[in-house]
Amino acid sequence: MTDGTGGTERLPGRERRRFEGISSRAYEHPTDRSALVALRKLSGFDTVVKALSGLLPERSMRLLFLSDSVRVSDQQFAHLNAMLRDACYILDLEKIPPMYVTQDPKPNAMCVGMDEPIIVLSTGLVELLDEEEMRAVIGHEVGHALSGHAVYRTILLFLSNLAFKVAWIPLGNVAVMALVTALREWFRKSELSADRAGLLVGQDLQASMRGLMKLAGGNHLHEMNVDAFLAQAEEYEAGGDLRDSVLKIMNVLPRSHPFTTVRAAELKKWEASRDFQRIMDGHYPKRADDKDTSVRDSFRESANHYSETVRNSKDPLMGFVRDLAGGVGDVGGRLRDTFTGRGGSEGQDGGSGPANGSAGKDDPGSGER
Repeated sequence: MTDGTGGTERLPGRERRRFEGISSRAYEHPTDRSALVALRKLSGFDTVVKALSGLLPERSMRLLFLSDSVRVSDQQFAHLNAMLRDACYILDLEKIPPMYVTQDPKPNAMCVGMDEPIIVLSTGLVELLDEEEMRAVIGHEVGHALSGHAVYRTILLFLSNLAFKVAWIPLGNVAVMALVTALREWFRKSELSADRAGLLVGQDLQASMRGLMKLAGGNHLHEMNVDAFLAQAEEYEAGGDLRDSVLKIMNVLPRSHPFTTVRAAELKKWEASRDFQRIMDGHYPKRADDKDTSVRDSFRESANHYSETVRNSKDPLMGFVRDLAGGVGDVGGRLRDTFTGRGGSEGQDGGSGPANGSAGKDDPGSGER
């Protein structure tokens, strides 16, 4: 494997397992994988994407990064170039995508491109992370490239920009925003997949955890604790009532990425799973078999994942869904009690309950986000 410039292959700085011929199906989150398989199997989908590529300003975007960012190479950001080669070597990505560092104090990274993916790192991210944390991030972006996410991310960026431009047109923004919302929902799942790819590249769970903690709290690791950070994710999932569940949905809808505590918890759970161990033992799907992938099996796996999520979730809304599935009787009463704050025994004094005494505190419209 070469980088197309005659450079020699860079092996990992410490011994790491290489996954020869690995398919992205090995690490893709079930909901991400089912969507991708369905898209790839759609007759004519490639034609539609190619038609869209003529409308997307990809050439302009590439020229912009080339002219106003620093291209990573053996001469520039050589340590990042070595990590990029390592990541492509471990995930067996034959063609190394170009990578740029762009001036932006906000920590960020992305993989975009319709014809060929390019990876972009912000200076804020480069300055924030240590070598092993950065290795996981670069592996994350290489995972996006291997999964083919760059195409859909580019479309999402284009549509988000389009939605802003046509916001003044009556109903013109509605259709575009519907597509943007659907793509964001998929992309949030794709981030969970890419986090897994980053772990396969770095093969260091603690480094992945540290990187996510820094994205949430900055370069203050001496003030943070992994267990406490993961406990936040559990509190976030289980806390509050149905009103909080609705607010969680509203908060996440505009985002392209899941919340960092949630990402950390999901990644730790996957690292402890049998699926991860099988990959590390050398048993994983191969790209050569991708053409034989069953759409039905992928959707079945996705459905099973959602069922398990509802069954095991501590979120009040998911608990309510379980109760509905179990045949709870007084649905109206349960909703009334939840949203008015009436809990406990029926003998409580209604005049001093939360519904009457703490509207200013519990009203979703009056609190800070």
